[in-house]
Amino acid sequence: MGNALFYHLTRSTAERLLPQLLGKAASAGWRVELRGQEATRLTQLDEALWLGEGFLPHGLAGGPHDARQPVLLRPSDAPPAANSPDCLMALDGTEIGADEAARLERVCVIFDGNDPQAVERAREQWRSLTGAGIAAEYWSEAGGRWEKKR
Repeated sequence: MGNALFYHLTRSTAERLLPQLLGKAASAGWRVELRGQEATRLTQLDEALWLGEGFLPHGLAGGPHDARQPVLLRPSDAPPAANSPDCLMALDGTEIGADEAARLERVCVIFDGNDPQAVERAREQWRSLTGAGIAAEYWSEAGGRWEKKR
């Protein structure tokens, strides 16, 4: 059974956090699905990942090599990820089912702590996943660096 890690952004952006998380997933040998609500947001993330520090191989869903991508950026309304992910990173309140979370090694829920609606959505996701028996952790950067909270 997988576990869910909730990342409460208050000082940085998803664009700054994702390279760290994707690097850790790559080190674990995991394939990743990065799922978002909007294709335009994923296109922006795609550009940020190519132009950022370090090389993180990835692709936008819908390409000819989706199944070979170590990281596949996929809008929530697109067909299921073809890269057989071990890890799902969900942005902007993207839906995650408990059955899906249980099949994966890890689910990362990344949300904007400066947006009250995003915080409430993350709370709903926490209740849904933990209520289904998924182990969850809460990570906050409020103190200036990422810390696991209890």
